Amino acid sequence: MNLYIRQAVQALRAGGVIAYPTEAVWGLGCDPWNASAFARLLEVKQRPPEKGVILAAASLEQIAPLLVGLNEDQMQMLQATWPGPNTWIMSDPEGWIPDWIKGKHNKVAVRVSNHPLVRELCQAWGGPLVSTSANPSGVAPARSRLRLQQYFGYGLDAIVPGALGGQAQPSRIRDLVTGTVLR
Repeated sequence: MNLYIRQAVQALRAGGVIAYPTEAVWGLGCDPWNASAFARLLEVKQRPPEKGVILAAASLEQIAPLLVGLNEDQMQMLQATWPGPNTWIMSDPEGWIPDWIKGKHNKVAVRVSNHPLVRELCQAWGGPLVSTSANPSGVAPARSRLRLQQYFGYGLDAIVPGALGGQAQPSRIRDLVTGTVLR
């Protein structure tokens, strides 16, 4: 495990907010089950809590409680698009995900990433992480480490350096039940 991943995991365990490169933009993350870490992330990002955030994972196994009750077509859809830059809106049949992650919604947005650093980070952490674009609300997401620093200065607990994944746009968001494209 590289030093930056190790430092990021330590920051996450301490309730910190981290930044890391994703498929298209820099992302901010925290422990999804730590309410104070999540509140701090929203404060740093100046994001209203009702919007909800995406969870990024390294594998289907890391989100197994969300797969309960999915039919064969839904599982095939996930397997055909993951890992990759696709976010799916899914039910949370076992109430595994805290409500603050969902915001005003009754479902959760999840992506199994194909970005090597996101995958390594989630594997080292041992589960999914909050993954929201690294920008104050209302401005363009950071596409460089310089822009990340301009937005947040030293207000982050760890930064995992690396290259973006080469996607021009953030992940496509679709509803797993209806297939509706939301972004």
